[in-house]
Amino acid sequence: MDLEFTDEQNFLRDAVRDLCAKHCDPDQVRALEDDPVGFSRGFWAELASMDLLGLALPAEHGGSGMGILESVIVAEELGRAIAPSPWFPSVVVGGGLLAAAGTVDQRAEWLPKVATGESILTLAWLEPGNTDGPTGIQLEGKVDGDTITLSGTKIMVPFANSADRLIVLARTGPGENDISMLLVDPTGDGIELEHTLTAGRGAEHEVRFSDVTVGTDALVGDLDGGWEAFVAAMDDALIVAAGLANGGAERVLEMTVEYAKERVQFGVPIGNFQGVAHPIADIATEIEGAKMLAYEAAWAAGQSAGAGPLAAMAKQYAAGVFRRATRVGHQVFGGVGFTNAIDMQLYFRRAKQLELSWFEPRTLADRVAAAELDSATPFVTIDAGV
Repeated sequence: MDLEFTDEQNFLRDAVRDLCAKHCDPDQVRALEDDPVGFSRGFWAELASMDLLGLALPAEHGGSGMGILESVIVAEELGRAIAPSPWFPSVVVGGGLLAAAGTVDQRAEWLPKVATGESILTLAWLEPGNTDGPTGIQLEGKVDGDTITLSGTKIMVPFANSADRLIVLARTGPGENDISMLLVDPTGDGIELEHTLTAGRGAEHEVRFSDVTVGTDALVGDLDGGWEAFVAAMDDALIVAAGLANGGAERVLEMTVEYAKERVQFGVPIGNFQGVAHPIADIATEIEGAKMLAYEAAWAAGQSAGAGPLAAMAKQYAAGVFRRATRVGHQVFGGVGFTNAIDMQLYFRRAKQLELSWFEPRTLADRVAAAELDSATPFVTIDAGV
């Protein structure tokens, strides 16, 4: 794996950082908290004008066809600025799912619109009181000939009221994995949206389906085969989510170091004390490790064997490091770090929400453990080269 970034990749990082500085300073982020829309259309338009919405989408459908590593680079800068936008749910998750499992017609209709920002996709996955695994999908999809009727509730659906289509996970059979993915218009009859407040104070919604009928042409992938396709396609999204966490953690570390240098106690900056300096050193080391793991996973995703357990490892570890970084930051800042005037609390809340979103830590730990315990050849071995 080559750890050197190309000139083009460095230019991409600089361009995204400049864009976030223009549209996503902390005051602008605060202004969009608890907003039902939750993002700036001006920022969205500039992301589109820079081809950042089609970055990893297929070139034949209007995308740039770049690799996952470029998406991770963009994610680091968006995470660094905790930029509120549908980029991750629409482009990375929605676009990725359609590119991997959608029909020819679905890809031709929706991917070009996603790449230009004309259309937004989002994922309706989680349900009240249920896990994020296949048994947690209990929204009923009753199949009758060439129609499917949906009834149930989804929660934590990001940017649902701005989305042109929801990708809905529904139970269409009695088996544990008899789950289907469907493209559903959120403005259709029988669908009710309600903005809900979350730790990250973003534009998450509860979506209630009451006898919503769609045709079988809405299926993304095979009937009853949606869960396997979903998990496989989400590996790339997990790696990009790790990039979001790593960018946020880096910015938290910068804020913490700046404060440790300028806050004076007993006549010296508090960074002079081991009780402050050593936790900062520990979290700086963890951040570097999380970044390297995400880059390795992104590199592996482009190889024939794929990322495998590295995708789950990258997201689980990076999200945990982000959360721990904010804990160290609050310990250094003290009580003032929890006040609304200090940016640390913006990152603290988003770190916790990201850790619990897009597969929670226990689910990811189960996947990593299975790669070690349920395989004839454990993933992490000398022979495996990992």
